[in-house]
Amino acid sequence: MRYALLMHHFEPGEGELSEEIMLEGQKAFDVYGKALHQAGVLVSADVLAPSLATTTVSRPDGELRVQDGPFAESKEALAGVFLIDVPDLDAALSWAEKCPGAQWGSVEIRPVATSFIDGGWTR
Repeated sequence: MRYALLMHHFEPGEGELSEEIMLEGQKAFDVYGKALHQAGVLVSADVLAPSLATTTVSRPDGELRVQDGPFAESKEALAGVFLIDVPDLDAALSWAEKCPGAQWGSVEIRPVATSFIDGGWTR
């Protein structure tokens, strides 16, 4: 079963984290990503740009609205996504607890309901 591990954490401002801390975090995620890959459970992984780079599109009244920034404001932002394919929730929990993102915020574990794979939808 596929699960999305959604990492949420406080977004530091420009220059708030030292180069050393940034490199430490990158190394931790490299080790984690390689462990997921070697275990054969990693489908994909993406680190997202800061929320300031976000553009939101909506059509609440049929008219297109394009806004800079995230639609919802919160103290924590969606920072990245790991998509994994594991047997069950217990296995997803086991991987989520190892995620370096859990040290800085939270990791939301959400089952995938439907996937578009090889040109078609599957459950």
